[in-house]
Amino acid sequence: MIFEQSSIRTITLKNKIIRSADESGYPTDKLLMKYEVLAKNEVGCIITGYAGIMQNGKTNYNNMLMIHDDSFIDSYKRITQKIHEYQTPIIIQIAHCGRQTRSKTTGFPTVAPSAIKDKFFNEQTPKELSEAEIYEIIDNFVKAIDRAKKAGFDGVQLHLAHGYLLSEFLSSYTNKRKDNWGGSTKNKFRIISEILIKAKQKVGEFPILVKMNAHDGRKGGMTLTESIEIAKMLEMHGCAGIEVSCGVHEDGLYTSRGNKLPLDALFKYNYTYKNYPSIIKSIAKHLVPVFTKKIKPYENYNVDFAKEIKKNVKIPVIVVGGIKSIDSIISIISENKADFVSMCRPFIIEPNIVKKFKEGTQTKSKCINCNYCLIAMEEITLKCFHGKLN
Repeated sequence: MIFEQSSIRTITLKNKIIRSADESGYPTDKLLMKYEVLAKNEVGCIITGYAGIMQNGKTNYNNMLMIHDDSFIDSYKRITQKIHEYQTPIIIQIAHCGRQTRSKTTGFPTVAPSAIKDKFFNEQTPKELSEAEIYEIIDNFVKAIDRAKKAGFDGVQLHLAHGYLLSEFLSSYTNKRKDNWGGSTKNKFRIISEILIKAKQKVGEFPILVKMNAHDGRKGGMTLTESIEIAKMLEMHGCAGIEVSCGVHEDGLYTSRGNKLPLDALFKYNYTYKNYPSIIKSIAKHLVPVFTKKIKPYENYNVDFAKEIKKNVKIPVIVVGGIKSIDSIISIISENKADFVSMCRPFIIEPNIVKKFKEGTQTKSKCINCNYCLIAMEEITLKCFHGKLN
């Protein structure tokens, strides 16, 4: 069941285990080698790290993928052609990071649906987008989807989760607009519906998936009830599949959970916290864990939400979030809680984890959920630390 061939629209997957986006890397030889290792080791499908559709939507990571002009097409072709040699599909995730970036990285002021400051990035209050600027963003998403098709990707995934621009529109926590782009769920969804409609006119039936929050952990923000309505709208507008996640950067470890705060990594690699005086860092390491509420569960934390979304749509539902064992995967698929599972951190420590699961040589990932890998990406190439800085 887990290791049988399956499909999402026109995309044929080797099995039901997907490598979820890890949000890093240029389309270089090094990235190609990274994806090739995954393909060789029988991952069902690869979803790339997110690629920026505009310079002002680039993340705070200096090594973020980009797809904002045609010059990237040939570089991506090298990747897709190589991965297809292993009969492995590859989907590119595309995004605009909205207020969750830094102007020092992008060279532009941050923008958002509404002028609400992000408490994690601590940038200046973002500029509220005008209608003309919203249409410019829509146009750039469509152009990026067209480039992805020309580059040989099997599909694209729109990033509607984790507090980036499109999820900022969907959540009432970040969208306080009173015009046709805010208020009702239909209005908040309008930017996505415009992208899907215009993209279909451009690329036909080229598969467009999404990654979306089932909820975002913010007061007055996204709830499961609303995410179910959004999932129905996505299906109605031709979305090929939904990957279910949760959280925003302001929630801390809500999206990528662990039982220990990655303070050592935060104080070494984060743009803001690495410049704190040593005495403050020392005090914080003792006090912050005491006053920080641990977010549980640490594993399989989006499964119940994915199950509820799946009940309401016919398109494939993928679930991500703390999935680490073959037993969990079997349970999720056999009990019809989701159609596919995706993992991120387990593939960082063990790119061959699917092959190990299939051969029965290992039943659970060695990942300890330290989250150092995700913090350190601000400055260095993605790698596993296994809880130890070096």
